[in-house]
Amino acid sequence: MMERRMDAALLVLFLVHLATTLEVPLDLPQPPTITHQSPKDYIIDPRENIVIHCEAKGKPHPSFSWTRNGTHFDIDEDPNVTMKPHTGTLVVDISRAKAEHYECVYQCTARNKHGTAVSNNIVVQQSRSPLWSKETIKPFVIQEGVSLVLPCRPPAGLPPPIIFWMDDNFQRLPQSRRVSQSLNGDLYFSSVLREDSRNDYICYARFPYTQTIQQKQPITVTVLNQDPADERKPTFLIPSGPSSSKMVLRGQVLEMECIAEGLPTPDISWTKVSGDLPAKRTSFLHYQKTLQIVDASESDAGDYRCTSRNPLGSVHHTIHVTVKAAPYWISGAPRNLVLAPGESSVLTCRASGTPKPSVSWSMNGVPIENSPKDLSRKVEDDTIIFTDVQTGSSAVYQCNVSNDFGYLLSNAFVNVLSEPPRVLTQANKVYQIIKNHQALIDCASFGSPIPKITWFKDSRSSTLDGDPYILHDNGTLEIHVAQAHNSGKYTCVARNILGIYENHIYLEVKEPTRILKQPEYKVVQMGRSVVFECKVKHDPSLIPTMTWLKDDGELPDDERLIVDSDSLTIIDVTESDAGVYTCIMNTTLDHDSASAELTVVERPDPPTDLELTDHKKRSVQLTWIPGDEHNSPIQKFLIQYEDSLHHRGHWHNLTEVPGTRTTAHLKLSPYIHYTFRVLALNAVDFSRPSFPSRMVKTESAAPDENPTGVQGFGTEHDNLVISWKPLSGLQSNGPGLHYKVMWRQKVVDSDWTTVTVANNSKFVVSGTPTFVPYELKVQAVNDHGAGPEPAIAHGYSGEDLPVAAPENVQAVLLNSTLAEVHWDPVPSKLIRGHLKGYKVYYWREHSLHKHNPHLMENQILTFSGNHTHRMLPGLHPFSRYSFNVRVYNGKGEGPPSPTLRFDTPEGVPGAPTSLVVTNPNLDSLTLEWSPPHDRNGRITGYTLKYQPVNNSNELGPVEELALPANETSVTLLNLKYSTRYKFYLNAKTVRGAGLAISQEAVTIVDEALISQHDVDVGAGNTQTPHPIARSPPRRPPHEARPVNPFGNVSSLSGEDGTLISWEYWGPEQNFYVEYIVKNSEGEEEWKKELVNGTQNVMLKGLKGGLSYRVRLVAKGHHDQPLHLSEELLVSVPAVASRQVDIATQGWFIGLMCAIALLILILLIICFIQRNKGGKYPVKEKEDAHTDPEFQPMKDDDCTFGEYSDNEDHKPLKGSRTPSNGTVKRDNSDDSLVDYGEGGDGQFNEDGSFIGQYSGKSAIRETAEGHESSEAPSPINAMNSLNSFV
Repeated sequence: MMERRMDAALLVLFLVHLATTLEVPLDLPQPPTITHQSPKDYIIDPRENIVIHCEAKGKPHPSFSWTRNGTHFDIDEDPNVTMKPHTGTLVVDISRAKAEHYECVYQCTARNKHGTAVSNNIVVQQSRSPLWSKETIKPFVIQEGVSLVLPCRPPAGLPPPIIFWMDDNFQRLPQSRRVSQSLNGDLYFSSVLREDSRNDYICYARFPYTQTIQQKQPITVTVLNQDPADERKPTFLIPSGPSSSKMVLRGQVLEMECIAEGLPTPDISWTKVSGDLPAKRTSFLHYQKTLQIVDASESDAGDYRCTSRNPLGSVHHTIHVTVKAAPYWISGAPRNLVLAPGESSVLTCRASGTPKPSVSWSMNGVPIENSPKDLSRKVEDDTIIFTDVQTGSSAVYQCNVSNDFGYLLSNAFVNVLSEPPRVLTQANKVYQIIKNHQALIDCASFGSPIPKITWFKDSRSSTLDGDPYILHDNGTLEIHVAQAHNSGKYTCVARNILGIYENHIYLEVKEPTRILKQPEYKVVQMGRSVVFECKVKHDPSLIPTMTWLKDDGELPDDERLIVDSDSLTIIDVTESDAGVYTCIMNTTLDHDSASAELTVVERPDPPTDLELTDHKKRSVQLTWIPGDEHNSPIQKFLIQYEDSLHHRGHWHNLTEVPGTRTTAHLKLSPYIHYTFRVLALNAVDFSRPSFPSRMVKTESAAPDENPTGVQGFGTEHDNLVISWKPLSGLQSNGPGLHYKVMWRQKVVDSDWTTVTVANNSKFVVSGTPTFVPYELKVQAVNDHGAGPEPAIAHGYSGEDLPVAAPENVQAVLLNSTLAEVHWDPVPSKLIRGHLKGYKVYYWREHSLHKHNPHLMENQILTFSGNHTHRMLPGLHPFSRYSFNVRVYNGKGEGPPSPTLRFDTPEGVPGAPTSLVVTNPNLDSLTLEWSPPHDRNGRITGYTLKYQPVNNSNELGPVEELALPANETSVTLLNLKYSTRYKFYLNAKTVRGAGLAISQEAVTIVDEALISQHDVDVGAGNTQTPHPIARSPPRRPPHEARPVNPFGNVSSLSGEDGTLISWEYWGPEQNFYVEYIVKNSEGEEEWKKELVNGTQNVMLKGLKGGLSYRVRLVAKGHHDQPLHLSEELLVSVPAVASRQVDIATQGWFIGLMCAIALLILILLIICFIQRNKGGKYPVKEKEDAHTDPEFQPMKDDDCTFGEYSDNEDHKPLKGSRTPSNGTVKRDNSDDSLVDYGEGGDGQFNEDGSFIGQYSGKSAIRETAEGHESSEAPSPINAMNSLNSFV
């Protein structure tokens, strides 16, 4: 029996789990449900009308009634109370009554025919803010160092007031570890100090509901210091004793405090004796004196210890905390049940509390034990079990859970319905989800019995169950991480035993919004502009909105801030623009943001308050106050001075100090009237100068230093110029500055010669011997005396030209281009000045070859310093040179040494001047060349190498020939026809072979191939022939290959057109030929024909009897120049034919006469048929093949007959052959135009009419004849004989 009850309970629990997902639509019958009510403890403002809320829904709409203090409240009998329409909300008009008359306990009841719901007991109380009772507070007179408590004791209010202490200026009194406010509002002093004396300690109480503040009478505190208290260890002011206890309700805030007195001021610390403090819910307030734990739970019960400690000792206090709990739901309040007739379920009211609460049930507001008996209902403690419910048993059940600390009241209805399924989610609803986010597709449904939900996508091939889909109990379909392929049409199907219902929903997965380029940190100078970029990528179907914030707030309304689609520009930046700027890109689905800081910098403000102190004879101390650095640290300070005595208005730099210093010790010079100023430098610029300091004057003195840079030199061979750098006004130290100049020859026991020089920085000594060393001194003197003893400087009198040339000059040949020159140095006394170096003059007189003329190439090599040999590089081999050597000093060159000569040996020759290909034949060609321009010796012979080159520019095997020196041409035999060859030719001397010159050429194609080509062209074959080699143009000397990449451009005229051939060595792959009539007007454009991939082209558009200018063009990329070949003049003959001239043959004349006779007969028949109104039987003519135009001509007997070749039968040009082999023509084609009477007909010179051959057939050939290669026809034959006929 027990197992059966447990199974039934499990089944019912399963059913109720399903039932909880349903929400009854309001168009279906249902008992009342309270949707809104006032709180249990309802505090009202006595100045406003009382509104007690009670709203409910149901079908039919419920009616409302109230009880007050447990008895029925007849609203109609109280004129001050009204009920809002369609609700149970009460409104009490207190303008005619006192609010305290309505301080009662109210309960609302909502009922319809299916049941009754009741509200909580609503306790209505008005808020109170009573005044402080009048009292006389005696002043507190206390010795310094003792503890003090100032009581507040605010009046009891509803709700309790908020306490704070202020002075009579409404300024909060400062609190600290020593002075703090307790939880009850009293002000505690751990020890008082003299500064605590005041007469305005005022406690304020603020009542939040009425927003009123009450003030306590001011308290006066006087602290005496006649006998200060001694230091002592801590003792607790609150709480008292070693331990205390505290009770807190679950979910409330647990607050414990310990305030101690002592001297020095003690510190407070907290621990939990029986465990650790909950870190996330714990905070310490009032300088560690208050321990606060929010959302208290049963785990917070236990002992807490506060410890007060100072250097003299410590004290502890233990607080025992117990946690009680008003009733609270374990698994939520009871839920409404919707059951179909015959179903079973349970209604559960599961709650907990401390102490354990009791549970009572009511039905429709009546205790369930007093309600009508129902066999399908059974109450078991906190659960009601429903079995096999029937229609009409709908009701509202109330569950009341209570203990000593409160109660819970919940309404839950049981609604017995039979309803087919319906989907409550909007039909065809579109869900838009960002990619990689969770997608939840709703399918809220209702039905009784509870519908089963299934999902399908797009084609509905299978239900959506399993990864990546999750089906929730309420019908919602979840895709944990949505991807683009999850987009589409979804169908949710709800079904129960009464029916089925479908709903379509659409899911669109969008690309996320991302900031690709974030704004960057900017440092900008004031007055300039700055741009923050914010480039964003977003789904194109979403409309983005860019928003900019400054410091997490809106941008200032300033026209200087310009917002574009992807940037923020700030012009004329000011200091107030500094801050953090954030760009936020919002769409309807998501957003992205990025921030960057703007730092506005400016040059510093000038320093201020310059002050001079510690003034001594040669020094002074300068101090200043830095100005605002404007977000850029000051790097250094520059101190400048003005000498108003010597240079008024001119400021000079004196010294610099680091930016961290504001003091400088300045050294002063005598005889200066100083005024100082300071400039600050940061990363932007120097600041404006500070205001000048006061003036500091120094007394005169003898000079401290002598001039520097003393030197002696001569400008003439008999003088000595003594110069120096004069002293500045700062260095003069006094008035009357002049210089004492002294000199003597650098020999022993010579006397000093002295002169006085003023207002100058040099002195010229005349009559000196040439280039003699001197000792020099210059001393500064003023009216107060002479400067220190000057140092001796050295110099020389003036130089003169050298009088001797180097001796023992000789040349040593190292190779054919390098020689080394040797000489003996010139004695110093003969140089007569500072030795600068030697110069070698050399020149090439002539080449030793008999063919070269005399040359005079003067060259000079200068060698600085005292050298005795040097190299002469870059000489020409096999040449005669002359040279001499000269010494030079600062004045100039000396005389040359005797001229000597030397001959350079032979060297390797240069490349031949030219290499030309002539007389190309089938298997031979001739090479002609010119000897090298630079023979560099006697030519002993030539070496010729050549090798074939295929179409892929790959080189074949090399052949080599040795040629004698007296040869300038050679003919190569047994070459391959139509083959390109590359040739290399170099000359030789006894020293070896020189550089080679190269050339390329192509042998002529085989004549047999040319004939075969002519036949193929006549038959319609479009293959291009091999190019035919021509003699290349002469190239300039020393060039192995021309700059122009085109070469060997040639032409060959034939009956089918003009063949243009060429060679090309450039990298480009795109070619075209341009041609134009030779004597064309300037406006006429060149005609183009593309020839990509080949090196020849057949031009068919050239007219006979004209001359054309033809050129080749190689085209690279768009930014590369075009390469043009040299123009080729091509003359096209009037008749381009390779056939034998048969105009004089008898058989040909007879054939033409027969053809003319046939044409005449044909024309007569045509005219007769037209005059009779009949039609010309074209089809019969064609079928019978009687017209010679449609029959091939035999070459052997000049008669017309059946034509065939080695291929299948082919139609004549201009005709189309149907699949059955017959030739059909439209009626519109049956015209004499096809036979010569149209506009295309022509008469030849003898008057014969040949329009049907030369006119119409030509048109057809142009339109269709190029589609395939066909056998020649009489028409082609006639075209080739036009000149005769």
